[in-house]
Amino acid sequence: MAAHPIGLDAVNERARLLDRYDRCYLVRAATFQDIAAHLTDPHRDEPFRALSIGGRRWFRYHSVYYDTPGLRAYHDHRRGHRRRCKIRERLYQDTGERQFEIKVKGGRGQTLKYRRRLAERAPALEDASRAFLARTLQDAYGSDFEIPGDLTPSLVTDYTRATFVAEGQRITADAAMVCRDADGNEVHGARDLLLVETKSHGHLTEADLLLHEHGLRAADFTKYASLAALDPALPANRWLRSLKETFPGETFPTGTFRGETLPAAGAAPAVP
Repeated sequence: MAAHPIGLDAVNERARLLDRYDRCYLVRAATFQDIAAHLTDPHRDEPFRALSIGGRRWFRYHSVYYDTPGLRAYHDHRRGHRRRCKIRERLYQDTGERQFEIKVKGGRGQTLKYRRRLAERAPALEDASRAFLARTLQDAYGSDFEIPGDLTPSLVTDYTRATFVAEGQRITADAAMVCRDADGNEVHGARDLLLVETKSHGHLTEADLLLHEHGLRAADFTKYASLAALDPALPANRWLRSLKETFPGETFPTGTFRGETLPAAGAAPAVP
């Protein structure tokens, strides 16, 4: 709350970052308080500012992910396929805004996010959204890319987020994460853990270097990997270490899955 505020319009002007590089860190809350205090120090040449809307600094996010019955998007990400996507509806609960979002990988490995605004009561997968999805994926990956058609809700995530912004850079800190699958099963993230993401147009940022100084390295993790915390039959592979830290006490698979070797509990995650 000591950070200087910045409004949403100014955030979009200075650091919209729909074409960006993301790095994810799992950070204890006390550690992040120290990092945030340093980055927002008003005596710095260019301190980070905290997104503020109506005096509020933490905002509630509700996301519904869509996938095929066989979880094609989940497995494409798990295996590290270059041509892959995530499809979701995002509700900004404090403003009521809804967006249909598609995330793909660019040719340099960056994340590209495409969005279309949804009306208040419109179905997320209305015809206009499906047409938008088809155009986006074909533009990104070519006409031979198979557009997923049989989409159903696969994962729901709820969390609160604080956002810090400097020119061309954004840091988000997500807390109190709750994930649910289509059957209503539910898992909760560790209470003292924040999912911190740095977003920029390129190289390691000052925030990344500061996180490194605190002994933290970017984690191989995505919120969509939380499906493996909800269903122990799903392979976790590269995400296993981060999942065990995020959801302590949950059971994760070991052994093999369709010929793929999975790491034993506590072992370093496999690289596909």
